[in-house]
Amino acid sequence: MSIPRSGEWARVHPVSPLVRGWIALAAIAFVFGRNLVEDLIGVGRDDDGGGGGRTAPAPDGTVLLIGIGILAAILLIIAAVFFLSWWFTRYQVTDDHVRVHSGVVFRQQRQARLDRVQAIDIVQPLLARLFGLAELRFEVADAGESAVRLAFLKLDDAQQLRTMILDRASGAPAAEAGAGGEDADVPPGGRQVPGPVEAPEQPILELRPGRVIAATLLSGTTLFLLAGVAGVTILTAVTGEAVSLAILFPLLFGAVGGYWTEFSTSFNFRASVSRDGIRVRYGLLDTRTQTVPPGRIQAVAVKQSPLWRLTGWYRVSVNVAGYGDAATSEGQARTKLLPAGTLEEVFAILALVLPEPGTDRPLDVFTAGIAGRDSGDGFTTTPRRARWIAPLAWRRNGFALTETALLVRSGALWRALSVVPHERTQSMSLEQGPLRRRFGTADLVLHSTPGPVHPRIRKIDAATVRGLFLEQAVRAREARRRDRSGRWNQATGSGPVDPGSINPHAISNTVSKEHPHEQR
Repeated sequence: MSIPRSGEWARVHPVSPLVRGWIALAAIAFVFGRNLVEDLIGVGRDDDGGGGGRTAPAPDGTVLLIGIGILAAILLIIAAVFFLSWWFTRYQVTDDHVRVHSGVVFRQQRQARLDRVQAIDIVQPLLARLFGLAELRFEVADAGESAVRLAFLKLDDAQQLRTMILDRASGAPAAEAGAGGEDADVPPGGRQVPGPVEAPEQPILELRPGRVIAATLLSGTTLFLLAGVAGVTILTAVTGEAVSLAILFPLLFGAVGGYWTEFSTSFNFRASVSRDGIRVRYGLLDTRTQTVPPGRIQAVAVKQSPLWRLTGWYRVSVNVAGYGDAATSEGQARTKLLPAGTLEEVFAILALVLPEPGTDRPLDVFTAGIAGRDSGDGFTTTPRRARWIAPLAWRRNGFALTETALLVRSGALWRALSVVPHERTQSMSLEQGPLRRRFGTADLVLHSTPGPVHPRIRKIDAATVRGLFLEQAVRAREARRRDRSGRWNQATGSGPVDPGSINPHAISNTVSKEHPHEQR
């Protein structure tokens, strides 16, 4: 099996229905197998219901044959459904679109424009890994749950197809787009040649299992568990009822689930960069490779929980159009660009997301945003008169402007820095409640695509935030007019980015020298 030529229709791998429906097959086999075994050995059944210990006689050959025939008929029906599902699932890749047709009774046709592709994921569930298969998922702007999926393809075919689609979406010339063209796929002799070559990568960082385990144990789940145990203990001591201890069981189950999700989605995390954008890999049982093209990240946040202050670790999360909200465990995993990293590693990731920081002092400005407080380094904070409505965070709340992005700082216990490129500002709103009006402050909310990043400038002087509201609208409009990241390999006319020219340690080394107290 190989990737199709441009405009040619192709089918997914024949084993795909089995990989998708193995749970149903396992359930049927379990139910019929258990009943068949019980019938054969007559387990514990009394023929007269009197409890005399006599077992029922073993079924005769006719009953056994009928049972086997019913099971065989069900399996044949399932096999026919699987075959029809595979036969009617086809996909097509053109210069402008990806189309997927599926369904037997209820037909479904999905189409994604290549210039609207926000990210491409290669997902390998555990059973698919055993067959060497992978699911190719195209995330399109505003698609939500209707993202285009190809499940399943051979892993090599999925990687080549991803390369072809990213090349065409980037606007790369045909000569640079690999062997994905019609003439390149099949030479005059008719022999198939290799498809597009995957863009070379420059590794950026890799998380060791020890850090993943420690970060999981020091995550917010531990704080939730400790608070729950303390609450149950106090409730039991006050009421004297041991039944209160029953509340611990759902708490423990919730904590175990949270720990597992955090560990499994951060295990084997690796980040790299290529001409196609940022590429991350992670997963314990189910593995995923995400590729986010340049300019597709709408907002980025650097966060630090209280327990991570002990280790100096931070998490980098992003909003990407098409990924949807991060309410589910899968959504949380997909929006993590760095599960747990040092300040040095955070700067390496920020250099990929925002290659032009828009200031001649990026280390000072971004370090102040991540770990600083009070005014300085370009930040405007909550006025002192409003400290009564933000007693812990008033020295942290603030914002700073660079030529390319708006930085939003917040949080005293849970520190957070949100970065929104000017051209990614979707819309804004001013909010002022009674307390804020009393102290002459207001909030500016920046609306982004759904995700874990919710930029909100909190409790800033009302006149200052109104001026920012008007200025940012003009600034965002001008940035969108100049933005050429949609077709990133023809944006400058100089061809695609050479990942070999990127030095991911340049910023890290500078941080180590200028801010040694931040390295732990």
